[in-house]
Amino acid sequence: MESSKLQSLAQHYSGFFVSLQLNFSILKAKTVFNWSSGKDSALALYELLQEDQYEIHCLLTSLSKQYDRISMHGVRSDLLEQQAQSIGLPLVKMEIPEMPSMELYENVMRETLTRLQTEGVTHAAFGDIFLEDLREYREKKLTEMDLKAVFPLWKRDTKALIHEFINLGFKTIVTCVDARLLDQSFAGRVIDADFIRELPENVDPCGENGEFHTFTFDGPLFKNPIAFTKGEVILRKYEAPKNDDDCYTTPRETEYGFWYCDLIPTSKSGKIT
Repeated sequence: MESSKLQSLAQHYSGFFVSLQLNFSILKAKTVFNWSSGKDSALALYELLQEDQYEIHCLLTSLSKQYDRISMHGVRSDLLEQQAQSIGLPLVKMEIPEMPSMELYENVMRETLTRLQTEGVTHAAFGDIFLEDLREYREKKLTEMDLKAVFPLWKRDTKALIHEFINLGFKTIVTCVDARLLDQSFAGRVIDADFIRELPENVDPCGENGEFHTFTFDGPLFKNPIAFTKGEVILRKYEAPKNDDDCYTTPRETEYGFWYCDLIPTSKSGKIT
C-alpha cells in the first residue's frame, strides 16, 4: 500500500516538474543571433547558450550579393552554411549589394527582422565589445522595431577574452586585415599566443576596431570542425563614403585597403591545407 502511494506521488510530482520545465522554456526570449562567422560571434553565442534566459532562434548573417561572401570577412557562403550545420542552428542569409548605402542596408535589415518577428523573435544578440557608437546605433534601430539588443561580451577586457576563446578550445583563422595597421603576413594565420604577442600595440587583441576579421572553424560550439584550404591572399581597396552615410561618429579616410585570405571548402574534416 505504502509502495503504491509513493509511486503515485512520484508520478504526480514528475509531471509537475516536467510542466514547470516546459513553462520555463516558454519564458525564454526568442533571439536572433547576428553571426559574422568570426571569433567574437562564436564566443558570444557560446556564452548565451550556457544561459537559460535566451532561446537562439537562428543565426543571421549579411552577405555580399555580388560575391556570395560574408560582408567584411570575405568568407564564402559554403563555409558559413557548414558552420551553421555544425552548430545545429538555422541560418538566415541577408544579401546586400556591394558597398550599400545605409538607407538600403537598413531597409533590408528591417524587412528581415520584421519577418523574424512574425516567428516570435523579440531580441537580437551581437558580439560587440566596446564600440559605443555602434551599440547606440544598434539599440536605436532595434527600439524602433520594439526589439531588444543583447551584448554578452560588452565591456569585457579584450586581452582576457581572446585568451578565454583559445583556452575554451576554439580555433579561428584571420581572413581579413586592415592594410593600414597590419601587413599581408597576418592574413591567413590561425590566432594563437604567438599571433597575439606579435600584434602591434595599436591593434586591439580582438580586432574590435576592425583591425582584422576571422573565421572560426572549430571549438565547443561545433559538432564537427569545418575543413578548408587556404587560397590566395589579395589586397582590395575601397573608396570610403563621401558623406556621413555610416553608423560611426568618428571621421573616416577617403580610401582604405584590406588584405583578404581566401578559404576554399574541402571535404577533409577538420583539416587546414
